[in-house]
Amino acid sequence: MQMERIFILHFHTAILTLNVDYRILLIIIRVYIQIVNKEHAMKRSWSSTIAFILLAALVVAGSASLSSCAKKPTKIVVASDATWPPMEFVDENKNVVGFDVDLVNEVAKAAGFEVEIKNTAWDGIFAGLAAGNYNAIASSVTITEERKATMDFSEPYVNAGQVLVVRKETAGVTTLADLTGKKVGGQIGTTGVIEIGKAAGVELKTYDEIGLAYQDLANGNIDGVVADSPIAANFALQNPDYKEKLMIVGVPFTDEWLGFAFKKGDEKTLKLFNDGLAKVKSSGKLDELTAKWLK
Repeated sequence: MQMERIFILHFHTAILTLNVDYRILLIIIRVYIQIVNKEHAMKRSWSSTIAFILLAALVVAGSASLSSCAKKPTKIVVASDATWPPMEFVDENKNVVGFDVDLVNEVAKAAGFEVEIKNTAWDGIFAGLAAGNYNAIASSVTITEERKATMDFSEPYVNAGQVLVVRKETAGVTTLADLTGKKVGGQIGTTGVIEIGKAAGVELKTYDEIGLAYQDLANGNIDGVVADSPIAANFALQNPDYKEKLMIVGVPFTDEWLGFAFKKGDEKTLKLFNDGLAKVKSSGKLDELTAKWLK
């Protein structure tokens, strides 16, 4: 009886100390009892039994520990220049937020990895990627043939092409061609100005800063503004001074697809993001984020 008490004490100690799965340990005990019954004539001692049980518990606990380590999520550090709302910016609480940030978090959730956003200045962001300072860039990076020569890209996730913004009372306008004989503004040196220049009969007015064009549009001095869709969304949808006055019409009429950027040859991280992005797209979550930030 004394040996039985010692066995029970050690049995509970093994379970509590080693955090062993009860079901696995019970299977081991049953197997051992069968051995004891078959070899009863050998009069195996309780101390031998206790030793076997503790050894089994150690094996199970060790296996569980290894399994836990193997399942620990990968941590991916992602650089983002948080100065371009609504894609990525710092909010009033000093948090980096925006479309790209939400998308990265959804991709991480879908693919099963942890993510850390690192606010990084644009002028050094690509050099930092090449140096291995982070694993990826999520900062409204346009996929171009020139960039693809020095870095890898995920599948594209949004078209940041040029869109047309007009006042909310404007009717019957969805393209630049609908503004023939009207004034349309754009920022000097941008794709928007080039596209306005291609539209026959549309009068181009240029600005040093795109915010001035939106101000003129809201005040009725021009009839439309052409800009990158994220910039248009920031002014027409997010800016409290303009969101009740302006609207985006039609769809992007140039292709300027954005993607996540990776160090050249980092196929593991690239695949992780592409797998997660595919799930986010198929679930409809990407459409939800687009509606939240860009429409």
